Amino acid sequence: MSVQIDEIRKVAKLAKLSIDESQVSDVCDGFNQILGLVDKMQQCDTDNIKPLANPHDAKQRLRADEVTATNERDKLMQVAPETEDGLFLVPKVID
Repeated sequence: MSVQIDEIRKVAKLAKLSIDESQVSDVCDGFNQILGLVDKMQQCDTDNIKPLANPHDAKQRLRADEVTATNERDKLMQVAPETEDGLFLVPKVID
């Protein structure tokens, strides 16, 4: 399968893409190289190969769930202009 230059122009117009006329042949060549690679991959026999969820059989390394920050609520409340029952009070901005 190959793509022709006029097909590139048509698809670019339908997709509302601006491809400079001097680049149309390069874009066409690029598409044809990609399609050639896809054709090669489709020729590979994969009948007896199980699909992989992860090609590297990697497991996600998780860090230990440890508390790293201390509770500084009381310290922060001391510098707040107004507080009530452990909450910051702010001016009303919406009526």
